[in-house]
Amino acid sequence: MISLLDRYGPAGGHAPVGREAALAYVRGLAVSHYENFSVLSSLVPRDLRDDFAAVYAFCRWADDLGDETGRDGAARARSLELLGWWRGELASCARGEPRHPVFVALAETIQRHALPTGPFEDLISAFEQDQTVTEYDTWDRVLDYCRRSADPVGRIVLMLAGYRPERDDAGRFAMSDATCTGLQLINFWQDVRRDLLERDRVYIPSRDTGVTPAMLRDWLKRPDDPAARVPYIRAVRPLVERTREIMDRGRGLPALLDERIRPVVWLFGAGGRSVLHAVERCGCATLWQRPRLTKVRKVSLVARAWLMARLAGGGKR
Repeated sequence: MISLLDRYGPAGGHAPVGREAALAYVRGLAVSHYENFSVLSSLVPRDLRDDFAAVYAFCRWADDLGDETGRDGAARARSLELLGWWRGELASCARGEPRHPVFVALAETIQRHALPTGPFEDLISAFEQDQTVTEYDTWDRVLDYCRRSADPVGRIVLMLAGYRPERDDAGRFAMSDATCTGLQLINFWQDVRRDLLERDRVYIPSRDTGVTPAMLRDWLKRPDDPAARVPYIRAVRPLVERTREIMDRGRGLPALLDERIRPVVWLFGAGGRSVLHAVERCGCATLWQRPRLTKVRKVSLVARAWLMARLAGGGKR
């Protein structure tokens, strides 16, 4: 998104974008960026696809504004400046004055589903924190980050599907929070090497594990040395086990959801648990290899989600 700042960035000057052009933009963004599963697959109910695309585009832009400027102090300052601008664009959208194509598309989603701006603000807050906090000392601090970097997305999805936190007598939002926190944690343990080298960030809690960023950088150079591998694995394995416990707290969520949205939510949860299993299969040695889903496993999961949708007979999709 950084490459588009001249056109759509804070300097402004771009021609106003109509709703149809804005929707085309966010749809294109949603189908062009994904690793495991597209956020805009045909499993998503047809009447919610533009909403999913608009929310995804908001997250994609915010994430890139926080990650794509560089790693040094000047780059982080630039990211904070850009995220402040993004927060201002959200405020303009909430006032009914959207300017950026993402917010032109998102404005109708917010209005139609009566979405609060809080979850979107929390996401921006998490990306801002990435510029000032690059390592964590305790598990609780990592969880606090996840509550703002991941949980809001699940809450937005539930609200798009018609559920409201103030009427949540079944605990759906708590299960969604557990699932989203778990997915974020899985991503951390999967991407230890990438976060360390490309973003200078470490989410392994140093005080709880005794592992510091300096130790990780040293161990990374010694992939075949048991003196590096053993302490790393011993530090990460308990984190993986705690993550599985969190994911288990959200496992019952799909059964409590409308059959139209159930397959989508199930797919992302099941995909996360599969990645977690891949982390375990590689012995939790993720500092030296990045576990990922095989094509066969992806196809299998998508097929199961499709079968779930067909058996439910969820009407038009």
